[in-house]
Amino acid sequence: MSFDEHVSTFKYAFPKTIPILAGFAFLGMSYGIYMNSLGFGPLYAISMSMFIFAGSMEFVAGSLLLGPFAPLSAFLLTLMINARHLFYGIAMLDKFKGTGKKKAYLIYGMCDESFVINSSTQVPQYINQGWFMFYVTLLNQIYWVGGTTIGSLFSSAVTFNTDGLEFVMVALFVIIFLENWMKEHNHISSIIGIVASVLSLLIFGTDNFIIPAMILILVSLTSIKSTVEKREVIK
Repeated sequence: MSFDEHVSTFKYAFPKTIPILAGFAFLGMSYGIYMNSLGFGPLYAISMSMFIFAGSMEFVAGSLLLGPFAPLSAFLLTLMINARHLFYGIAMLDKFKGTGKKKAYLIYGMCDESFVINSSTQVPQYINQGWFMFYVTLLNQIYWVGGTTIGSLFSSAVTFNTDGLEFVMVALFVIIFLENWMKEHNHISSIIGIVASVLSLLIFGTDNFIIPAMILILVSLTSIKSTVEKREVIK
């Protein structure tokens, strides 16, 4: 592609990502401040946002780094939280064909927001789809890393009381849950998640309930999948 074609593709991709800019900048700054409150300097926060780039999992990773060394638990927790990306990857197989060397970065940088834009946008014929997806993915990562950089540098330079700031992670997951609740046609999966978490908490305690809860949720949702799908078809 010529330079002018790259410019045209970038100009077409950028407006699609503006809504993501607002959200990622705020969440990234919150993440940077949160990591500083845990005792991690800007280098840790910025590096994690660049190389992990997994949204909610980055918040969890901060707590995991302060806990006991448990690689298996960390692996299972990461797999459970980001399992949806397995389906994202399958859905994007056709679109990623023919993207050449860009394919590796498109796979690495795919997040919820990039997936939605890249999978739903009908790219005009005069725009190279591979480069369009590349710029969307790159811009979204820049927004996240930029927000993290601002938040971590600001919190390191300005001293203020960060007691209770770790609650930002809880608030983030509550917001995600409420948004999902409002979008659902029925609330079976959400109710299963609540019940499984409460039962696991009562049985295994606050330090060990997450993995059992995730397993219980996975088994429960898998067992009722066919029933739920039949109900959706009838509706």
